[in-house]
Amino acid sequence: MPRSVPSRRLVVALLLCCALLAGTTACGGDDGGTTVTGSSASPSPTTSAQKQKWAKTRFVANAGLAAGAAYQWIVKPYRAGRFKKGADGRTLAVIKASAAGAFTYNRLKAAVENAKGDPLLAKAVAPLTAGIESLKGAAAKLGKGEAGAGDVGVFESVIDSVKDAGKSAGAEVKDKVPSASQLGG
Repeated sequence: MPRSVPSRRLVVALLLCCALLAGTTACGGDDGGTTVTGSSASPSPTTSAQKQKWAKTRFVANAGLAAGAAYQWIVKPYRAGRFKKGADGRTLAVIKASAAGAFTYNRLKAAVENAKGDPLLAKAVAPLTAGIESLKGAAAKLGKGEAGAGDVGVFESVIDSVKDAGKSAGAEVKDKVPSASQLGG
């Protein structure tokens, strides 16, 4: 199979690019700071109630993007059999899944940071940090084309837990599929 060697090199190169781009995606930083664009800065909340509202809003946005990416590029293709060896479009599906895995991890980490601005949300999300960290390993398996039902299940389980935690704290999360540029492609 001489064709697989160049495609593996291509996959590795693309995965590295996607991972770098996913970390610098334009869908919001996870540092909680104010973003400056040109000469105007985004509004910053001044009261405690405003800070909590912004925390929930940012949590919902980041968690929604993570959920949408995980479903669109990991769960759905896996269920369709796109990750199986010999499947049509497998290489592209694996590349997208790897980028989506890194993106999902990045956005969930940002969502946890956002949740710290609201006491109820912070308390609901705190137990989920270990599950979110486990996505790092699952994303790596996706990039190698070694993901199985358990790895895809980890993404589903963590996303469902984050959604449940948000809902219990009054911050309902809905899937929002990110654009390809947000995903790093």
